[in-house]
Amino acid sequence: MSRYEAVIGLEVHVELKTDTKLFCGCSTEFGQEPNTQVCPVCLGLPGGTGVLNKKVVELATKAGLALNCAIGTYTWFDRKNYYYPDLPKGFQISQVFRPIAYKGYLDIDVDGRTKRINITRAHIEEDPGKLAHAGGSIAASHTSYVDYNRSGMPLIEIVSEPEIRSGDEAKAYLEKLKAILEYTGVSDVKMEQGSLRCDANVSVRPVGTTTLGTRTEIKNMNSFRAVQQAIEYEVDRQIDVLEDGERVIQETRGWVENKGITITMRNKENPDYRCFIEPELDPIELTAEWIEGVRATIPELPDARRKRLVAEHGLPDYDAGVITSSLALAEFFDAALQKYPDAKTISNWIMGELLRLLNARNMELNEAKITPDGLASLLQLIEKGSISHKIGKEVFETMFEEGQEPEQIVKEKGLSQISDEGQLARIIEEVIAKNPKSVADFQSGKKQAIGFLVGQVMKATKGQANPGVVNTMLQEKLGK
Repeated sequence: MSRYEAVIGLEVHVELKTDTKLFCGCSTEFGQEPNTQVCPVCLGLPGGTGVLNKKVVELATKAGLALNCAIGTYTWFDRKNYYYPDLPKGFQISQVFRPIAYKGYLDIDVDGRTKRINITRAHIEEDPGKLAHAGGSIAASHTSYVDYNRSGMPLIEIVSEPEIRSGDEAKAYLEKLKAILEYTGVSDVKMEQGSLRCDANVSVRPVGTTTLGTRTEIKNMNSFRAVQQAIEYEVDRQIDVLEDGERVIQETRGWVENKGITITMRNKENPDYRCFIEPELDPIELTAEWIEGVRATIPELPDARRKRLVAEHGLPDYDAGVITSSLALAEFFDAALQKYPDAKTISNWIMGELLRLLNARNMELNEAKITPDGLASLLQLIEKGSISHKIGKEVFETMFEEGQEPEQIVKEKGLSQISDEGQLARIIEEVIAKNPKSVADFQSGKKQAIGFLVGQVMKATKGQANPGVVNTMLQEKLGK
């Protein structure tokens, strides 16, 4: 690998958050029965001329501005001609020659350094339909079904310059892009529903050269981790091909998740889409005033929010980066902070317990039952000494799964912290009697031995003893 350099460009298709499709009034609601959200326009029937959805232009402009793009004041649509069963018209309406947004950039953080990835363009286009293969794949199927519910859904395609050099950088780029689109409300960016889809163009070249190698396009990646792994595999595969003295073929390859490999899907040597201007749709003309009006609707974006959390609340930059990586997480943090004004403590619980449980259960934050107010109430109980930090984690998990208030959980499970010295005295006597070596170590000057003894008391009380009270009582009992 040290002799070669990877050259990677990403094409990201983002479904825009509108109620109706790009050129017709059909619903964009996800998950409906196949072919129930269609009309002559999105089915491509003769005479089915559509009308442009103004909301699409607004969201595409907002996305372009948030990605630091220039906005085209005079653009139009083109026909991109190709045949596939999910494309009923035999052409796709897109913006081939004059995109609505261009020359943008996005800054990513990888391995402690910031790198700028330039964005070539972001253009509006319609989504084709969706094929469902009866056997799970084309090769294993004797029948394929076509669902045109997705046909005509409004997309923007965001194309990066080939400036990404690794799977890690690609993953960081996608995570940052997803966060920006989510913050602006342009899309719900749900990869599992196809709202955000990514194709990767990958090639390699000898280090020190500037000529681009032959590229392959990778499809069928349904997570950022999959994109990262597919790129890493494809880079290694192409290097092996070149080292064997063979030629990399320009083709479309599919990612096979369960095998961790890419496979050939179809040849893509010199594709010709015979593009020309769409004759049935008027050009799009935008004024500077209208563009600035859209700019005014852009909320605080992840980078600005991250800097604010550091400057106003004293969070470490790493914490602020994790918190602002998701709009839902950032809003959860802000809401909890309104009730419990200790930013670092809230951040610790979010990055520790909340993200741990979400990752372990493969859940989104909106699927968890814990609330910001609930977390704030839990932290208040710990601060007051009503429960220990250890018991707090147990209560948190119950809140996460069941949504109860922490006070109710503590009461029902009898988890209140034991601070009564009379109640603790007997347990401390038993711990001292059972651990003479640790007692002797402490009395001989090994201060760390007290920690072991406190731990034994905590164990005996199932974590309910007040560790501060226990520590003090032990030291007094052992004659400090």
